[in-house]
Amino acid sequence: LSEAGLRGLGGAGFPIGRKWDVVRREPGPRLMAVNADEGEPGTFKDRLLLETEPHRVLEGMLLGAWAVEAAEVYLYLRDEYPEARQVLAAEIAAIEAAGLAPHARIHLRRGAGAYICGEESAMLESLEGRRGLPRHRPPFAAQVGLFRRPTLVNNVETLFWVPEILARGADWWAGHGRHGRRGLRCFSVSGRVREPGVKVAPAGVTLRELVEEFCGGMAEGHRLKAYLPGGASGGILPERLADLPLDFGVLEPHGCFVGSAAVVVLSDQDDLAEVARGLLRFFEDESCGQCTPCRVGTHKATALLARPRWDRALLGELATVMADASICGLGQAAMNPVLSLLRHFPEDVP
Repeated sequence: LSEAGLRGLGGAGFPIGRKWDVVRREPGPRLMAVNADEGEPGTFKDRLLLETEPHRVLEGMLLGAWAVEAAEVYLYLRDEYPEARQVLAAEIAAIEAAGLAPHARIHLRRGAGAYICGEESAMLESLEGRRGLPRHRPPFAAQVGLFRRPTLVNNVETLFWVPEILARGADWWAGHGRHGRRGLRCFSVSGRVREPGVKVAPAGVTLRELVEEFCGGMAEGHRLKAYLPGGASGGILPERLADLPLDFGVLEPHGCFVGSAAVVVLSDQDDLAEVARGLLRFFEDESCGQCTPCRVGTHKATALLARPRWDRALLGELATVMADASICGLGQAAMNPVLSLLRHFPEDVP
């Protein structure tokens, strides 16, 4: 896995081989948690994988548990995915009946419908029966995770690719990719395209290539104007940057990130200011309220954006405070859509 260069595909992009190694080196007993709480707006790839190819996900999960010697695995599933829950419950029972998981006991847990529980430590809190609030880090889950034990936490898509890489080899995985990147990714594509959906494409594919080759082009009557490369928190990029590789470490200089590869395509018929307002209303609603910068900051941001004229200086100052002082990624990245508009679309800012 390390030779292949597989990275976490839930958003953070941490090298998987290194993560497994770190957890394995911690004193036992060790645990494993699978993050299937797919709450990022625009993301739906994990749902498709769980409903259509659950065996590959479960095999990757059991391989991870075997590698780190985790005696118990907790699969935390978004509660809005009842079909996936039925599929997983049946397949887990079949796995246990067939004796395919003698090394790990599998627990299927329903999420509580909170966006914040997609954050690693908040998910662990929820699994322990408490309110899903992010933990201060360090220590990280690999050292002090679920029930205070070293815990391997992986995303659904990451585990989906593990059996394929082990079966075909590191060179097979590294042989995919474009523009100097390696591997494959599942892109959740929505918005103004002819054929939205989950697209398996080479890592490093550009937005323009993704739309033209995998989505049938732009929807009739629409011209590409902007796109969200990584869901609600990944920022908004203009059409002139549609030839950047969609991969880790590429979009950050432009104030964005690819995250979980939730690509939302916007056209000349979309009101970008209203898009930003909608995203901030979402973050305000989903803030767990634990830390003041996020709880008060998202509320203040929605109020500022509702004004007929935006105070650019005040919005920039608020974004700095939220990014520097919020406990977790929700507050730290909530202002990315606004900052993107101020940076790339000044003409669309009221």
